[in-house]
Amino acid sequence: MSNRMNRLKHPRKAAGKFRWWHIVVVILVIAAAFLLLEKLKSGFYKDSQKGPQPLQTGTIPPGTPGDYEQKQYTTLKAAPRTQAGSPTTTYQAGTVAIIVDDMGSSLKEAQELLSIGIPITFSIIPGLPKVKGVAAAAKASSQDIMIHIPMESQGYPKQRLESNGLLTRYSAEELVSRVEMLFETVPGAVGANNHMGSRFTESEEKMVPVLEVLKKHGLFFIDSRTTPLSKGYELSHRMGLKSGTRNVFLDNQQDVAAIKKQLQLAADMARKKGGVIAICHPHPTTIAALKEAVPGMQKAGITFVRARELVR
Repeated sequence: MSNRMNRLKHPRKAAGKFRWWHIVVVILVIAAAFLLLEKLKSGFYKDSQKGPQPLQTGTIPPGTPGDYEQKQYTTLKAAPRTQAGSPTTTYQAGTVAIIVDDMGSSLKEAQELLSIGIPITFSIIPGLPKVKGVAAAAKASSQDIMIHIPMESQGYPKQRLESNGLLTRYSAEELVSRVEMLFETVPGAVGANNHMGSRFTESEEKMVPVLEVLKKHGLFFIDSRTTPLSKGYELSHRMGLKSGTRNVFLDNQQDVAAIKKQLQLAADMARKKGGVIAICHPHPTTIAALKEAVPGMQKAGITFVRARELVR
């Protein structure tokens, strides 16, 4: 009876004790859920939100696997139309220059390409694990190397970009600094072209500081034409750089027969316009197609030259 009376005298005290513990538990659960959510968000968006970080000379870009997986970055298949103000050039009929983009991840790829026995130009992505080895192999075979400058695409940030890439949000000073560092990582380069860049190369304002660095070091620029609205070719010409433009992409389709068909297209075009710049990548199918097609192209009168021989 006494216990019952005590409970009746202090109903608020008993109820209050229950609510206090209940609130503590709820707060702890909410706090734990919030921390977990923030951790998941941070991990999921880490790469896409932080953007490229300053390049450390001689290091591999974060997120680059040891055995670099080749990606299809090309977006334009047709040869670019001639625009007002474009430089006019003449070459020996039937002349083709082949540029192999995305080099720097594998010495084996480089050696297989060099074994084909034609003038070939390697465009190397700064920061990849085998940059120095690939550059040395090219030099030993008297071949040229270029800097394959990573630039912002229309698909960025969803589409991957190397950490040393150039973004349209960078100031002119930042762009100059970054290109200078890229230049240091690929010693012996004689020219440069854009890696991706379907958004960046459309901006004349952003291309000017990049081309100024190339001009300072005496490099030519070849516009990969990943967008028909690219300003790179005409702008570099106006700025006094030797320049060229990609005419044919060889390996948008990973199939030996399809690549050989593109090589034939390049040959036909070269016979009509004189000189053609063709771009490809070190895919196994591309290497196989080149090995099969090149001897026949040479017998048919096609002359292969370094890319620098087709810039004006």
